[in-house]
Amino acid sequence: MAGTYTKLFYHIVFSTKHRANFITPAIETELYKYLAGIVRGLGGSCIEVNGMPDHVHLLAILPPKIAVSDALRDIKANSSKWIHDTKTDLEKFAWQDGFAAFTVSKSVVDPVCAYIRDQKSHHGERDYKSELLGLLAKHEVEFDERYIWD
Repeated sequence: MAGTYTKLFYHIVFSTKHRANFITPAIETELYKYLAGIVRGLGGSCIEVNGMPDHVHLLAILPPKIAVSDALRDIKANSSKWIHDTKTDLEKFAWQDGFAAFTVSKSVVDPVCAYIRDQKSHHGERDYKSELLGLLAKHEVEFDERYIWD
């Protein structure tokens, strides 16, 4: 085959450091647009982005030339710099070191988008820790809980 053809959907979840409630309604819309712009700058596209004060969900298409860990390093570093440069009241803002990422089949893109859009309502029923542990279990990701939380 002469070319490389992919469409790799990733559901990516990451938290603020110590799950601090830094993502307030005052900055969330602007932050989510900025995150989507970083993904575009990497050669990908952001399908959906939403979250809560302590974490973010992205559904993104990432190009095959960039590893998910490299994409997340750039997304978190650039957005953290933007926050520090533009939101002077958030000088203590930081992202957690790790992330969770799950591949998503084209057939479930719409339900995953709905899940991400519906963050605020379903977090009335469970917190981020429960949500992340549920996602890891659903995707059969092996983990040691001692190393999940910062």
